[in-house]
Amino acid sequence: MPAAVTPERRHNLQKRHDPAVLRPAPADAPDNVDRRLHAIIGKFTQGIAPTSLALAWLDWAMHLALSPGKWQQLLEKACTKDLRWLDYAMRSTLGLRATPCVTPLPQDRRWHSPGWQTWPYNLYQQAFLLNQQWWHKATTGIDGVTRHHEDVLAFAARQLLDMASPINFVATNPDVTAAAVREAGANFVRGALNLLEDVRRRASAEAAPGSERYRPGIEVAATPGRVVYRNHLIELLQYASVTPSVHAEPILIVPAWIMKYYILDLSPHNSLVRYLVAQGHTVFIISWHNPDQNDRDLGMHDYLTDGVLAAIDQVRTVVPDQPMHAVGYCLGGTLLTIAAAAMGCTSSGPLESLTLLAAQTDFSEAGELTLFIDESQVAWLEDLMWQQGFLDNGQMAGAFRLLRSHDLIWSLAVNQYLLGERAPMTDLMAWNADATRMPYRMHSEYLRELFLDNALFCGRYRVDGKPIALSDIRLPIFAVATMTDHVSPWRSVHRIHLMSRCDVQFILTSGGHNAGIVSEPGHRGRHYYSSLHRAGDCYTDPERWLAQADQHEGSWWEAWLAWLADKASSTQVPARAVAPGLGPAPGNYVLER
Repeated sequence: MPAAVTPERRHNLQKRHDPAVLRPAPADAPDNVDRRLHAIIGKFTQGIAPTSLALAWLDWAMHLALSPGKWQQLLEKACTKDLRWLDYAMRSTLGLRATPCVTPLPQDRRWHSPGWQTWPYNLYQQAFLLNQQWWHKATTGIDGVTRHHEDVLAFAARQLLDMASPINFVATNPDVTAAAVREAGANFVRGALNLLEDVRRRASAEAAPGSERYRPGIEVAATPGRVVYRNHLIELLQYASVTPSVHAEPILIVPAWIMKYYILDLSPHNSLVRYLVAQGHTVFIISWHNPDQNDRDLGMHDYLTDGVLAAIDQVRTVVPDQPMHAVGYCLGGTLLTIAAAAMGCTSSGPLESLTLLAAQTDFSEAGELTLFIDESQVAWLEDLMWQQGFLDNGQMAGAFRLLRSHDLIWSLAVNQYLLGERAPMTDLMAWNADATRMPYRMHSEYLRELFLDNALFCGRYRVDGKPIALSDIRLPIFAVATMTDHVSPWRSVHRIHLMSRCDVQFILTSGGHNAGIVSEPGHRGRHYYSSLHRAGDCYTDPERWLAQADQHEGSWWEAWLAWLADKASSTQVPARAVAPGLGPAPGNYVLER
């Protein structure tokens, strides 16, 4: 395990990992002017680099201009689709049997309303879907265009098409027109009031409507416990036991610092923390400080040494002579993997097992999030963070919303402002609105070293000046991926199997990045796939893995509990009292805005 972090050693680490090593800071006025200009523009574009979009468009346009065969193909496609639509429109208008030209994709929920099957709305729908198909053909499959630029341009085309979708307009949306007739326009009055309230709340930085019903420490994050350690970066919470005896080995949970920790301690019925405590486990969890401009120089090494490693040391102090089960969620799982690799090959370290929840270790197939990550985009984002000192939660949320714009932007706007209907607030929605920031230096290092360079998986990521290798991890691993995850795609998470020196129990569960993890027993409709990969087994690609894996109904939490029991000793000890510490859970950091 790395040596203790003394003040002198931390100073040396900060010097060695100075952000200037990653990207030299501007030393003269012209460069500062450039960065300020980029930062100003970046605020209006939600941190998206217009240069990156322009480069993608230029790559596509120049190659398309020199591809007359593609022109001919697109012209033929356009003529064919127009004729098909005209035939469909004529038959529908005359009341004759008309087979739709195209059917929506199963995951496209915008067209589920029966109104889209009635005239004339069926014509709008078919025209839009045919147009969407044509633009996909026009932006892909052109020889010479780089894969990244092709993906960016196809994504941008989808965003523009989503803006022009007939679902977004009063006259072309059957549900909106029906509501207007049924309610004599009252839906528009409610929608206008909803819009005014949202504008007011955004201007005053208030939380989303209804989120006041889910207050940390009262309705959510309410599992009894104490803050047993605090530094400038973390609070460590220990939860009170509710069983007379507990398992000997404690559990340490490392959530992502891009989110508040209580995603894993929501309401009492769906709290993973409460579930573990009820099953006789001693549970610790990290609550991250929400950084501001004063924390701009906190880096990945600070999060490792003053975050994960500091928490491990404290758990060992509270529960001496016992190894712990370490759990990491999302970025927290990536950082926990770095810590485990840095501890080396020894089997006598502080960790008994490693559980990774929707956490990536290989970023070569990181899904649509990589659309926002290239050299141009990262440089532009760095200029925005350089001025602010951090990446704002609104700027991060904007990128995630774009990945599912028809669900998280346009359909939401239609429901709230045209239909005048707000979805009831839930604990998960309230948590999602309680976002955090990320320091300039840490986020720059994370994007460059992990995403752009994929240094961790390739053995180039350095801790204490030495490169670490994931193959040095000899712990049993329980890895959970979620089927519809757009942050950590399951095929990317699946590459944990390439760590050949440890057993990997891999779980693929229904749901997305958050809802798939918050999957308590009894949650209706949940199921998961499971398979054990032993150290030394041949690699199985994701498609073959899915075809061969065992399918189970219910929650993966129960499978994990059985796995933990198998990896732990059979020793039970009297329930551990929680020291008074520094105050009750959920602590202070979770309340920072």
